[in-house]
This record gives sequence, structure tokens and C-alpha cells, in this order.
Amino acid sequence: MSSKIIKELQTLIEEKVISIEVANKIEAYYDSKNIPQNNRLLTVFGVLGSLLVGLGIILVLAHNWDQFSRSIKSILAFLPLVIGQIVVGYSLLKKKSKIWLESSGVFLFFSVGSCISLISQIYNIPGNFNTFIVSWVLLCLPLIYLIKSKGVLLLTIVFSTIYAISLGYGFSDGKEIPWMYLLILSLIIPKYYTLIKKESAKNVTVILNWLIPLSFILVFGTFLSLNHKFEILLYIFLLGLIYNIGHLNIFKQIRLSKNGYKIIGSVGLVIVLLITSSKDFWSNSFNISTLKIKEIIIVSLLLISTLVILIKNDTFLNFNVKKVFLVSPVLMLCIFLMHYLSDLLPAISLNIFILALGISVIKRGIDTSNFVFLNYGLLIITSLIVTRFFDTDLTFVVRGLLFILVGVGFFASNYLMVKKSKKKN
Repeated sequence: MSSKIIKELQTLIEEKVISIEVANKIEAYYDSKNIPQNNRLLTVFGVLGSLLVGLGIILVLAHNWDQFSRSIKSILAFLPLVIGQIVVGYSLLKKKSKIWLESSGVFLFFSVGSCISLISQIYNIPGNFNTFIVSWVLLCLPLIYLIKSKGVLLLTIVFSTIYAISLGYGFSDGKEIPWMYLLILSLIIPKYYTLIKKESAKNVTVILNWLIPLSFILVFGTFLSLNHKFEILLYIFLLGLIYNIGHLNIFKQIRLSKNGYKIIGSVGLVIVLLITSSKDFWSNSFNISTLKIKEIIIVSLLLISTLVILIKNDTFLNFNVKKVFLVSPVLMLCIFLMHYLSDLLPAISLNIFILALGISVIKRGIDTSNFVFLNYGLLIITSLIVTRFFDTDLTFVVRGLLFILVGVGFFASNYLMVKKSKKKN
């Protein structure tokens, strides 16, 4: 879709002529007109074909590998790499279609990996799995910008995440902090930012909106070395930051289902807050002296980044009940400080806070006639009741009545919403 139409849509949204949902539908319509469905399928099948060809070559060579001399093995190791480079070069020089670029880029990506592993095996070059993965990814990273390969971009994130998890959690040759993961992530951010600005409705961008926050959540624990209670608190700060990122202006034109930051941050916050809402969680005091400089820096960066986004989005100036989720990290910091006064205060505050979250989501669902928000808010409150079911001394009669009330609430609220929707129509 042309930049002129995008600007027009943005103007119409700002003037409140059309909603974000309508703008997204218009954008999707023009995108479908500009890119034929056949081309998309050809691109997908081209990438899959490259993967299958590469795997087939590896299997054929593996079957007869021991019969080859060292020189033949070296030639065969470099052959896919040379072919991949020739095809990529040909695609660039002849300005071939996206199908050519994506297929050749993915083929070259796996050719680099097979060449490194084979040469290391042939000449007994020392190394380990983590070194192999990070070398492979860094060598192929320029392809993201050289041929604008989205397939290589996705593979880079997946394999860098595998490297960080393997190294950071000690699954292979010892436990270390995967600093190279941060370097790789910083190198692909410019490309990702460009995709969000220009191709926010494309499937690859949507996948990245889910893949990047998931990757960072999986890897985040590798940078920590605390007891589990402190780590849970740090995850609240991280998830709060992720949720706030999803509210940046750059994501405002993206539908909720395409905004992984909002969904992952929201669901993750609810889960972790429920874990910390028990009185037993706060029964033993947290020893601040166990904090290292690394953890203090992490906490500071997460909170400062969240505050910057909150100020940028004018959250504090225009605060209302719908924005309770956004200030979760700040409130959690205040609740954490409460536990030095009493073990009971944080637990009570968190239960009230989670209840407020549920109510805020329900209110948003009612105001916008959105069944997803309505039922999500009811689910938050239900989860809170279920959690308290196991750690309170309430009688079974009281517990049963609570579940009945929630069930009736689910039915009644959805029924009233349906009636409201029918009246509007």
C-alpha cells in the first residue's frame, strides 16, 4: 500500500472519522490487491523447497560420507555454500522477485551452518555448540539487509534464542551470560522497526510481534542469578515493560490479535501477579544484600524504560481505570517496599490490585462492546478466586457460593452485552 494512503488513514484516525479497526481492514484490502495470493504461496513454497533441498543434500552426503577423502569432503562442504552465494548474487544482479531472494537467502543460511559444522568435523577444529550457533548467525546476519530476507530474519531470532538458552541455562558446556544475544537483537532492531512502519499488516511482521517478546522472556532468566522470589518480581517489571511497548504510537494502528506485546505482557502479568498474591510468598523477608550490581542495573533499566514510555504516552496525565495495567511495574515496586512494614500488606494490596485489573478490563469490554475484553476481565477475577480457594480457610459453602456468583456473572454480563449489541444494530 502506498505511503499516501497510509498517511490519509492516519489522518482519518486522528480526526476520529474512522476507527483503528476500519483502518486496518482498509490496509489489509489494499495489501491483498497489491500482492497476489499466488506470489505469497510461491514465496512460502520456495522457502520450504530450499529447506527440503538442503536436507536432501545433507542426507545423501551423510550416507556416503565415510567413503570420501578429506579433500573431497572439504569440496562437498563448501559446494552448497558456493552455490548459495551464486544464486543470491544472481538474484540481486538480475533483480529477481521476492521468491528468488527469500529462497536463495534461506538456502544460503543453512549452507553456512552445514559448512561450518562439516569443516570443523573434517579437520577436528575445537569448539562447542554455542560458539557454532553464534558464529553461524553472525555470518548470515548481513543477509537480512543485503537481500531483505524476512525468512533469514526469523531464523536469526530463533537460532539466537536457542544459543542464549543453551548458554545461559547451562544446557551444553557451562553456564554463562549470553551477551551476544543482546548484540544480535540490537543489530536486527532497525530492520524490525522498518517492517512495523511500512508493513505492519504483513504476516511476517505479525509473527515478529509475537516472536521477539517471547524470545526475550525465555532468555531473560539467563541474565539473573537470584533466588526465585526476586526473579519473579523482576519478571513483573519485564512483562510490564513489554505491555507498555505494545502501547507505543508505532503499534496503535495494529489490531490486538497482531500485537503480541499487549497480549503476552497482559497475560504474563496476570499469571505472575497471581503467583505473588499469596501471603506465603511474602512470609520470608527479601534480603536486599543478595542483590548484585548486575541485577540493580537490570531493575533500573526496566523501570526507567517503563517510566519513559508512560510519560511519552501521557499515561499519568490522562490516567483512568482502563490504564491500570500500564502502571503495574510502578505499583509493584510500591507493593514490594510495603513488605518491610508487614507481610500481610503486600498480599492484600496485590489481591485488590488484581481485582482492579479484572474490573478495568470488564469496564473496557462494556464500553467498547467487546466480548473478548469482557470475558478476559471475568477470567482474571475467576483466576483470583481459584487461587484463593487453595490458600484460605473459607468453608466449602462460601467457596461454592463464590463460584456460583462468578458463573452467574459470566452468563449475565454476556447476555446483557448481546442485548446491547442488538439494540445498536
